[in-house]
Amino acid sequence: MLKTMRKHGVTLALFAAGSTGLTAAIDQLTKTTIADQATLQQKALFDQVIPAERYNNALQQSCYRVSDPALGKGQHRLWIAKKDDTPVAAVIEATAPDGYSGAIQLLVGADFNGTVLGVRVTEHHETPGLGDKIELRITDWITHFSGRRIDGAADSHFAVKKDGGDFDQFTGATITPRAVVNAVKRTGLYAMTLPQQLPRLVECGE
Repeated sequence: MLKTMRKHGVTLALFAAGSTGLTAAIDQLTKTTIADQATLQQKALFDQVIPAERYNNALQQSCYRVSDPALGKGQHRLWIAKKDDTPVAAVIEATAPDGYSGAIQLLVGADFNGTVLGVRVTEHHETPGLGDKIELRITDWITHFSGRRIDGAADSHFAVKKDGGDFDQFTGATITPRAVVNAVKRTGLYAMTLPQQLPRLVECGE
């Protein structure tokens, strides 16, 4: 009886050890796969807001953390695009805090001369059928920022048409596009200040 119990105990211990090892291996493999997929998705998103021909550095490895009211509350990440080691543009996380249903998270590509290269919405809670038209999968409205130049903080053209600007608003939903346009404008103006800030920027890994 005792011998049988010992035998079962050893079997259970071996099974437990094997299961633990297998779980750890699967967990490690899954983590690697998830991280690889996240990297690919981020690269695909970057390609939508900054043309690949504009830079030739490893953009995803050029990450910095910044805090500035122009980008919204808290810290945001930005990535510096370089052409032959010369900084030429940035991909910047920004928040439009005044959406109809809360904050709208954006990714903005801009050069240092006031030109917006591309914009995408990364998160929002706007009303389906109204404010969600800021999503590329629903309309192409967000693509109209590409190539638009901001002529300073007083540029009246960089606003929705209801406010005298050039950007369309949505029928029955002006608050959402206004929030996005204003946030993109602030982010583009902030990008113009980056060349002077570069020596002081804090890398993401620090």
